[in-house]
Amino acid sequence: MRRIRAVTGSAVFLAIAPGTVAGYIPWRICRWHVEAPLAGIYLFRILGVLLITAGLPILLDSFARFAFQGLGTPAPVFPTRHLVVSGLYRYVRNPMYVAVAWLILGQGLFFGDVGVLKYGIAVWAAFHLFVLIYEEPTLRSAYGPEYEDFCKNVHRWVPRLRPWRQGENG
Repeated sequence: MRRIRAVTGSAVFLAIAPGTVAGYIPWRICRWHVEAPLAGIYLFRILGVLLITAGLPILLDSFARFAFQGLGTPAPVFPTRHLVVSGLYRYVRNPMYVAVAWLILGQGLFFGDVGVLKYGIAVWAAFHLFVLIYEEPTLRSAYGPEYEDFCKNVHRWVPRLRPWRQGENG
């Protein structure tokens, strides 16, 4: 029963939070209207497609891991029972936030919209502050030494080159 609630809660939270932050708000800013490439550089548009293409599966994988392995959701009202340290979490501590930022910045680059890029930078900064002020202290309190070990071995934003395994240092 908990798994069903976790999957349902994660799906609802996915639609509400990232759906709004990475979908609805960028749409409101640029109406997904394709402008000329930024600075006339078509490569920016290709980079935008790459960021969107990489960001979406990362986001979906992260939400699935919270539901199926953590038996909870990313939403603070129904947190995971277990610390999620598998999949992309073995490379970077916050793949979900990275994915959302990539989705927004990718749209800004693809659509050639500076407003969406500025919004993406503001969202990234807000994520960073949220992680520092709320999320990390809360996870330290909830998971103690297990989370400390995770933090010592996996960076907040910059991915490791090799995946980390619990109990392994370095």
